[in-house]
Amino acid sequence: MKIAIIGNGGREHAIANAISKSDKITSLYCIPGNGGTSQIAENVNINITKFSEIYKFIIKLEIDIVIVGPEKPLVDGLVDYLEEKKIKVFGPNKNVSQLEGSKIFTKKICEKYNIPTAKFGIFKNKNEAYKFLDNSKFPIVVKADGLAAGKGVYICEELEKAKSSVDEIFDGKFGEARNILIEEFLTGDEMSYFIISDGKTYKTFNTAQDHKRVGIGDTGKNTGGMGAYSPSGLINEDLEIKIIKRIIEPTLKALKDRNDLYKGFLYAGLMIKNNNPYLIEYNVRMGDPECQTILPLLKTDFLEIVSSCCNQKLAKQSIEWDKKKSMCIVLCSKGYPDKFEKKVEIKNLSKIVPDSDEYIFHAGTYVKNNKFFSDGGRVLNFVSISSSFSSCRNNALNKINKLNWPNGYYRSDIGYKVIK
Repeated sequence: MKIAIIGNGGREHAIANAISKSDKITSLYCIPGNGGTSQIAENVNINITKFSEIYKFIIKLEIDIVIVGPEKPLVDGLVDYLEEKKIKVFGPNKNVSQLEGSKIFTKKICEKYNIPTAKFGIFKNKNEAYKFLDNSKFPIVVKADGLAAGKGVYICEELEKAKSSVDEIFDGKFGEARNILIEEFLTGDEMSYFIISDGKTYKTFNTAQDHKRVGIGDTGKNTGGMGAYSPSGLINEDLEIKIIKRIIEPTLKALKDRNDLYKGFLYAGLMIKNNNPYLIEYNVRMGDPECQTILPLLKTDFLEIVSSCCNQKLAKQSIEWDKKKSMCIVLCSKGYPDKFEKKVEIKNLSKIVPDSDEYIFHAGTYVKNNKFFSDGGRVLNFVSISSSFSSCRNNALNKINKLNWPNGYYRSDIGYKVIK
């Protein structure tokens, strides 16, 4: 089979790695890909916003299945565009992608279908938001409604910070803002819960714990994700039943009631308190860096799973997992998530050889003259699989220290809640 993967991050490198292991694969392409994917697939330099150019390439190369990695082309309707032209695509359509594209859309579904979530208000301008904040208890959460690459969420301890967050969103930091979401601050432990669906049925797809904050001990600004581990230390049979019955199935029913079917990965960002789940937000794709820590634990041929979803045969597809632990530590450019330098050579990278059960997934890199250079805020993902989270972390940190990249920054405490 010929497969094309849309995207250029660490998630897409992890997907490409999983697909490349299938004995059914004949050709693998990444659009546009990165320095890491170029080692296992053919990178194709097409802008992922250029749907017609993507289609021309797919037709020319006779691609069998397209896998869409990132959220923006999903929210913008790439799946719809290609499916109208009879191309098989793994990913949700534009309508259901509103679950991530609009936090307000998701909150309204929660309200209508009694899905447990934080209390919230929707505001159309600064003055409305200010008045609400003047009478609110703190901390409080201010959110941009649309896509913000994981950075459009402000946890505000005081009124002044909340109002400045409102200003940033309405002043266009994350694009045009017609509405803003303000919600109560939930306490508890966060967890990432994944399912995979073919539109008729769904299956669970492991759990993970992300680390959003840039600083040690979950301090500082929100990022796209500084690291993750899988499975979550919070998951248990009773909790999983609650997640499915109170959150996942009511959401799928809500979409079905709208005559929409969900195909692809669905990622529920949850807050767990007293073994009860509350929905923080949905993402309509695999998380990044959760994908990098989940897929290496998959024992089943990932291409088989993707193909079964595209052909609505997921019910007959078994999914098996390695029982070991997995951890990903993200190496960033110094200064991330604020200003950082790009195009910095990553010396020694070609000399770092991962052991068995270790991976280095590239996020923001490119290759020039057989040398690797940084090309983003999150640059490399160091992944280790082992019998314990402690050894996972030690192994990943060992590789990062061997790389010794002067322009890099990472959190050395990933997994601190499960490593005592």
